[in-house]
Amino acid sequence: MSLFKARDWWSTVLGEKEEFDQGCLCVADVDNSGQDKIIVGSHMGYLRIFNPHPVKPGDEVQAEDLLLEVQLREPILQVEVGKFVSGTEGLHLAVLHCRRLCVYAASETMGNVEHGNQYQIKLMYEHHLQRTACNMTYGPFGGVKGRDLICIQSMDGMLMLFEQESYAFGRFLPGFLLPGPLTYSSRTDSFITVSSSRQVESYKYQVLAFATDADGRQETVQQKLSSGKKLVVDWVLNIGEQALDICIVSFNQAVSSVFVLGERSLFCLKDNGQIRFMKKLDYSPSCFIPYCSVKEGTINTLVGNHSKMLYVYQDITLKWATQLPHVPVSVKVANLQGLKGVIITLSDDGHLQCSYLGTDPSLFQAPRIDSKEINYEEFGAEMKKLQKIIREATKTQDILPQSEKHKDLIVTAEVSPDLDVESQAIDSEVKAEVVPSVTVKVTIQSRVTAQKPYLAVCVQAPLALTCDWFSFNDLEPGSSETVVLSVFLKGNFPPAELEGNCVFSFNTPTGVPKVVQCKFKLPLRLVCFPAQPSKSANHKLTIDTNKPPISFLTIFPDFADPSEDDQANVLGFQFLTGSKITLLASKTSQRYRIQSDQLEDLWLITKELTLRLEEHFKKQNCKDFVCTFSGSIPLQEYFELIDRHFELRLNAEKFQELLSERAVQFRAIERRLLTRFKDKTPAPLQHLDTLLEGTFREVIALADAAEENQANMFQAFTKLKSATHLVIMLISLWQKLNTDQVAIMEATFLPLEEDTKELGWEETVDSAVSFLLRTCLSKSFKEQALSHSSQISMPKDTSRLKKNISLFCDRLAKGGRLSLSTETATQQATAVPGGCATIPESDLEERAIVPGSTSVFSNHKPTAKQKSNTGGVLNGINGCSDIFRVAVTVLLVCFMHVGSTSF
Repeated sequence: MSLFKARDWWSTVLGEKEEFDQGCLCVADVDNSGQDKIIVGSHMGYLRIFNPHPVKPGDEVQAEDLLLEVQLREPILQVEVGKFVSGTEGLHLAVLHCRRLCVYAASETMGNVEHGNQYQIKLMYEHHLQRTACNMTYGPFGGVKGRDLICIQSMDGMLMLFEQESYAFGRFLPGFLLPGPLTYSSRTDSFITVSSSRQVESYKYQVLAFATDADGRQETVQQKLSSGKKLVVDWVLNIGEQALDICIVSFNQAVSSVFVLGERSLFCLKDNGQIRFMKKLDYSPSCFIPYCSVKEGTINTLVGNHSKMLYVYQDITLKWATQLPHVPVSVKVANLQGLKGVIITLSDDGHLQCSYLGTDPSLFQAPRIDSKEINYEEFGAEMKKLQKIIREATKTQDILPQSEKHKDLIVTAEVSPDLDVESQAIDSEVKAEVVPSVTVKVTIQSRVTAQKPYLAVCVQAPLALTCDWFSFNDLEPGSSETVVLSVFLKGNFPPAELEGNCVFSFNTPTGVPKVVQCKFKLPLRLVCFPAQPSKSANHKLTIDTNKPPISFLTIFPDFADPSEDDQANVLGFQFLTGSKITLLASKTSQRYRIQSDQLEDLWLITKELTLRLEEHFKKQNCKDFVCTFSGSIPLQEYFELIDRHFELRLNAEKFQELLSERAVQFRAIERRLLTRFKDKTPAPLQHLDTLLEGTFREVIALADAAEENQANMFQAFTKLKSATHLVIMLISLWQKLNTDQVAIMEATFLPLEEDTKELGWEETVDSAVSFLLRTCLSKSFKEQALSHSSQISMPKDTSRLKKNISLFCDRLAKGGRLSLSTETATQQATAVPGGCATIPESDLEERAIVPGSTSVFSNHKPTAKQKSNTGGVLNGINGCSDIFRVAVTVLLVCFMHVGSTSF
């Protein structure tokens, strides 16, 4: 691009805090003196007329350059100069206001004293508009000679045409939504605009004159007197973007063209709407104007942009680029004081400049640098110092920067140990008499300046907050902010987690965004309360420990009653939703039993028991405390929850299909009814109204059923997450998995926070488990080479998922270990060739893995028939490249999950 700046010939600043737009600038001989004048109108209602004279660099603008300045009563939207007064062909000034069109005559009065001549404007006539105006255009509509007519476009899409002092007619544009730029082509006698559908549309004046409104809007008295045909567009061109301006050019050496400036392109069209050429712009334009070119058959165009640049194009070829001191919103080309081709630009804040393209020699000379002798010893010492700093800075190869020794900002969340005296629960669906709430106090301590601070607090549904986001003023160093909120149970079912997150985001003074997070744990008393233990239950779990049992009065002081001795070994819990859980401690062995009628309800109590036991022995400085699980994994009950959730997902799809069918039927009936109502000859409805009402009721009933199914599906998914947490915990205690292996299992079985229409829990978990079975839990290299479809879609049933989960437990029972490292998986497959069973490919091996009997995992040797079936399956799979895509997907899911749980 050119580094040349536009040479300032004359410039000034108009008013203070005034606003200007595209139509506020006009250049014409407004006083009929033979010289161009600059007319500027502002949104503050000021009208100014300038006759600029060149000034020397550094001199101020002469007062004589401002011929007229007058304040009108309303904001000025557009100014134009034309033959607007009947009986004369002199030029007059048309000023468009929001609800008024005024036509003035500008005249010069000779002065008798040294103050010079005086200019004034006289109102010739005005039109009061019934609709709010947007813009206007003018020209010899209908081929009239010696005068110009005015067309005004309103904000609601009406074209109001005025034959000078009288109102002609008004027509509504079809399919109008928002007004666009408007211009008139005298060559084709048509109006050209760009609609909100991003189409250039042309309407003939004759068609407008004989047309009637097609959309039945309220008409004025003048419109009711006219009658005719429907308004039809002459031609349409889809440009695919909104237009900023339209201009019609017709020069002797070039054909008549329609120029359209879009948001990213410049279009040149023929009179019939065909594209002559177009230019893709790599910047955001603000204004343009075509003008005559010195080359035969070409047109020059000035285009200004929001980067304060002005470009000169010859058709589509960039010829010049120059820098402007402001962003132009309007540009004109004029002949001022004998100087041809002066470029006049106007900014939105009132910078008016007359400039020309050219180059002036720069008078700046770089000062001479004093030469001095180089001290090599000093330079060498400085080089060693810098190299030492570089080596220390590049010691760590971490992508993320290391955290500071003292954190810039600290966020802490303190949960009240007691429940609120007065519950803060709002709109809770729980049917209990009292829904408790607990107060959480979040404190932000800042050691630096924090700009645009924002705090978001979130908990997992069905838990809810009284307020989940807070905004603050900028924090200064050493300041702190404290917010208080309450958490309560809103849904009528227990949550899967009793944890919450606080996320505080802010910007540093240099503009760098930062995020600080903290996690808080909610008390168990928030969702359950003490109750009488139950002797019988459908589901029972036994947790083994290596230490003598602890009295529940010690580890559950908030639930146990010290006055009752029997609560030392047995304790009852009841959720607010109604279900009961019983906790028992063995008197003779080191075991604890948790039992309930629902499998998912065991999760929170089991987790709370293990956490409190670990905290108790940690306080006793006992480091060898271990919990184990030796019972059977309740896969059969877990599979029932999976089937229930998947059934609700299938119901959601059925409701979606039925709603689509009924909606199509409803619209078809509406079209038939509208056709009957528009028919001139009345015809019987043939019970179409009854059918419409019945279809409407079906749509409402299906929508209610779909909404209820959605709520049930969310509740089922929450129960499934609770049961999944429980299964993961039991497997980790059973196989004594470390923290990394537990994180892999959580990323595998808990990849989603909630189901979506595009991706559900079943297909995601099935893909992740299949990946683990083919990598770290595989038996041989052949299984690692098996390809897997990279396309994840909703399955037809859950049989494959349940089979893979059962096989997953079987592989872990036979020595398999979870790892995301390829080397570890290869070594494991080499070291234990017979330790893991193959993926079942036959009915016989599928029957060997019976859901519900996972306490005993057996290894079956494949028969000859099974081997042949396995070989057939292997031959039917094409390629092995898909495994890498699945591997990357599961790795990303695992890392995202690990990252989300390590706040």
